[in-house]
Amino acid sequence: MNWSNTVLTEQLGIRYPIIQAPMAGGPGTPQLAAAVSNAGGLGSLAGGYLQPESLRQAIAEVRALTDRPFAVNLAVSAPAKVDPAQMTRAHELLAPYRAELGLPPEPPALPEPPEFEEQLDVVLEEGVAALSFIFGVPDLVYLELLREAGIVTLGTATHLLEAIVLEESGVDFIIAQGAEAGGHRGTFIGHPEQGLVGILALAPLLSKHIAVPIIAAGGIMDGRGIAAARVLGAAGVQMGTAFLTCPESGAHPAYKALLREGSEIATTLSRVFTGRFGRVLRNRLSDGLRSHEAELPGFPSQLFLTQDLRQAAAERNRTDFMALWAGQGCHLCEERPAAELIATWVGQATVLLGEGDAVEMIEPASAANDPDSTDSDSTDPDSTDPVQ
Repeated sequence: MNWSNTVLTEQLGIRYPIIQAPMAGGPGTPQLAAAVSNAGGLGSLAGGYLQPESLRQAIAEVRALTDRPFAVNLAVSAPAKVDPAQMTRAHELLAPYRAELGLPPEPPALPEPPEFEEQLDVVLEEGVAALSFIFGVPDLVYLELLREAGIVTLGTATHLLEAIVLEESGVDFIIAQGAEAGGHRGTFIGHPEQGLVGILALAPLLSKHIAVPIIAAGGIMDGRGIAAARVLGAAGVQMGTAFLTCPESGAHPAYKALLREGSEIATTLSRVFTGRFGRVLRNRLSDGLRSHEAELPGFPSQLFLTQDLRQAAAERNRTDFMALWAGQGCHLCEERPAAELIATWVGQATVLLGEGDAVEMIEPASAANDPDSTDSDSTDPDSTDPVQ
């Protein structure tokens, strides 16, 4: 079996086990999702911030550019309860930055966040190939509806307990989000710090204890990371930061420039921009409000409070106040089309893993040493997968 032929590629009908991570707020465009799908991977459309009709329109835009499978990503959790005291404090803390950008002291009235159930109705009606989700687990009724519709489901876990919960819910794949990953932390059980497990530790841990196929995410920037993830037992990878500097990405040009200039210590975890912890490139806003993070409202109230500030910053090329989501591997970003990147990564992984059964030759060693293994003679790296 070729290293690129996995349960992920077979179930979704894609050529390579490479998923483009959903990236909301601008970077993740329909053009990027389509380009990745056309190149043999699985493009993803970030739908969490979109009202139902906007989501439907975005799906149509992707379909106008590709006839290949792609995924939609949604946020499961309910909006945090609005605390008037936190809202007042957030206004006070943001006021100096708003004044610097020439904005009025008070932000516009907060819009109503989209309803998950209404977004899910769009996904079901449109019959997309896959739904990935973050911040929890959808109601089992919804998961059953997705199964009946033939839509592949992918949940996000940052530690073993979350993966167990996802497995029990019946999802098809579990995205193991390592601490290195950019963007929102997907932790939904415990404090975000409890989910800061590096992908080199998380992927084999979940592969050992979970029967559902694992997708490795976090710090994977090229074919070397893809090969490592396969050797560690993952059925595929999810890559986000690696696509940020593609021409198809909607990231601001100044944002792209900072990514290429970044380093492994350029990022930090912050909840300043949205009310949820996420990995970003450090800037004035994240550093200036770091000591006040506990005083800020939750998601999505803080997202809406900073929305016009971030937009004004982008219009003025002021990266000091933009939400610069980025993983720890940002220094490896390349400014090349998505199709070129994927072709290069596939070539690199093939050199490392070979065209044949290189992965299978590596896997049994760990299985043989695993006291919990039920079949130490298996030569299938995905042998614990009930789907195969």
